[in-house]
Amino acid sequence: MALGFSGAGIGNLTALEPYRPAFIGGARVALFLAYRRIYCPVAASERGEVCAAPQARSAYKMIFWGVAALAGAAVAFPYILPLFN
Repeated sequence: MALGFSGAGIGNLTALEPYRPAFIGGARVALFLAYRRIYCPVAASERGEVCAAPQARSAYKMIFWGVAALAGAAVAFPYILPLFN
């Protein structure tokens, strides 16, 4: 319940709106670095590391694309919202 109330309060917080481009840029950089790390060649991974296991790599890829979709939806939300009024 506390997360719901705080989420509603943060949604109405417009003081951070001027920093929106910086947050979007930071998210893009983080996604780019995660993409490079996840899709690095298996040969670059040392034997025995978790990222070298095929099951872990496929799970990381699914999680990455899920997070990328959520980030894309969060970025597009203010532009799509007026279409529903």
